[in-house]
Amino acid sequence: MNLRSRLSVRQKAVAVAGASALVAAGLVTIPASMAQAAPGCSVTYTANQWQGGFSASITIRNVGDAINGWTLRFTFPDSGQRVTQGWSANWTQSGSQVTATNLSWNGNLATGASTGIGFNGSWSGSNPAPTSFSVNGTTCNGTAPTNPPTNPPTNPPTNPPTGNPTNPPTGNPGQRVDNPYAGARGYVNPEWKAKAESVSGGSRISSNPTGVWLDRIAAINGTPDSSSNGPMGLRAHLDEALAQNAGYIQIVIYNLPGRDCAALASNGELPADALPRYKTEYIDPIAAIMGDSKYRNLRIIAIIEIDSLPNLVTNVAPRETATAQCDTMKANGNYVKGVGYALAKLGAVPNVYNYIDAGHHGWIGWDDNFRASAQIFAEAARAEGSTTANVHGFIANTANYSATLEPYLNVTEQNRLSKWIDYNRYVDEQRFAQALRTELVSQGFDRNIGMLIDTSRNGWGGSARPTGPVTSGTVDQQVDGSRIDRRIHLGNWCNQSGAGLGERPRANPATGIDAYVWIKPPGESDGSSTQIDNDEGKGFDRMCDPTYGGNPRNNNNMTGALSGAPISGAWFPAQLTQLMQNAYPAL
Repeated sequence: MNLRSRLSVRQKAVAVAGASALVAAGLVTIPASMAQAAPGCSVTYTANQWQGGFSASITIRNVGDAINGWTLRFTFPDSGQRVTQGWSANWTQSGSQVTATNLSWNGNLATGASTGIGFNGSWSGSNPAPTSFSVNGTTCNGTAPTNPPTNPPTNPPTNPPTGNPTNPPTGNPGQRVDNPYAGARGYVNPEWKAKAESVSGGSRISSNPTGVWLDRIAAINGTPDSSSNGPMGLRAHLDEALAQNAGYIQIVIYNLPGRDCAALASNGELPADALPRYKTEYIDPIAAIMGDSKYRNLRIIAIIEIDSLPNLVTNVAPRETATAQCDTMKANGNYVKGVGYALAKLGAVPNVYNYIDAGHHGWIGWDDNFRASAQIFAEAARAEGSTTANVHGFIANTANYSATLEPYLNVTEQNRLSKWIDYNRYVDEQRFAQALRTELVSQGFDRNIGMLIDTSRNGWGGSARPTGPVTSGTVDQQVDGSRIDRRIHLGNWCNQSGAGLGERPRANPATGIDAYVWIKPPGESDGSSTQIDNDEGKGFDRMCDPTYGGNPRNNNNMTGALSGAPISGAWFPAQLTQLMQNAYPAL
């Protein structure tokens, strides 16, 4: 994970965030009549149930005048239905009546704006959907279906069912859907699940879907002697996904020649000029396995080459953060060619969904990195016989710690001068991802592309989490007191002390965002704290050393890394313990 280079020119620009409506079948939509200069609301309720439990997602859309603060009310039809845990709102229940009020960061809804909230619940007897909703006393009229809706949990329950889902995904085999996460349960990697449950309290999170990382050729068939991969290969994971009756599985494609040219902890096995091997020994076998007809009903989500393409913008000459390896990869074009080849081969499999890694706001959110990154993404999407049609979307914050939303901090012309923001246009991943999506569409990508945000380690809960904005003192004091991201510097990316689990995986959390996901399995190291010899090609990066004073990428600050860490991808139980302690929402 890397940071942008220092700005040579401080420009002013307007970043326009795009908005698109994501519509899924089987939703309960309860609209109010629309009138000029009057309140109005449209509520969409989706749920997935199992014996005794269910999880629900609610989208509130304002179709009347702008509102500042909202209260949602509805009544459960059955007296045995209870809210047990909620998120993105203050939840209370009295008898069968449920009330949700806004949090500080999602209370303002302009005309046409929407916000997503949700909860886990329990039921006895029956579990019908609510039939009437109101927002600020205005009834959102409509009729709910007799049967419970069929969407999956937006926030997986603490102990989800172990058998087949009540409502497995539907649709024509091999025909891509708009959002592969909607209406589908995610694959739970049994290898990660066992590791998580070996840590005290880990069973609370062990049934969440996480990414399966194919970080070297041997991982395709399984590597029983590896520090970072288990004996299960790609086919074994796909077979297990079928056995779980999972709707989707997430596979990280991560083995480019000269991988991670600006870091050492995650260097790979292939040298800079090994593009032919990457194609024939890595991508081709993966595509062949994914293309097996037995998997045609499984949505295979491919996360394409973490950290590669943004390096060609920020870490090449004449930037002061340039490295010789990144200059080489820029000159030989093997990052662009490798990504293009992977997109073309995997995109030819009808049930594969390609999402390209797009860095994070603290890397490419600056004016001189933002559009240039989008342009190189487009170049790669058209390389080696690929087209932009092979790109289903992009992912931000993979294996990083940037906050999904900063509830108490917005970018202003004044606070852009602070050391933390430092002229960036963004302070969190969601607003960055939405704006980048608009820019990507302008570069020729389909207007329906979706964004993912890796929330596995960006919750920043615990006692250090601010409870409101700081409005006095210097600009730096106000920003530092208001931000929930408690890192010493945005450029710190390795095993961060104080981090916590973020939002649990869920679909359609916000406009243009296909899902919050856990691609980096919590508890897997970013890199070793000291030099550790290994046969996986992974080096020692001083950014993982808690005693290191930093470099230009983090403005020569301390790294904030935990001590005692193993090599990248290896199991680090102390990190998982910390992540659970600082989880937000809390476990």
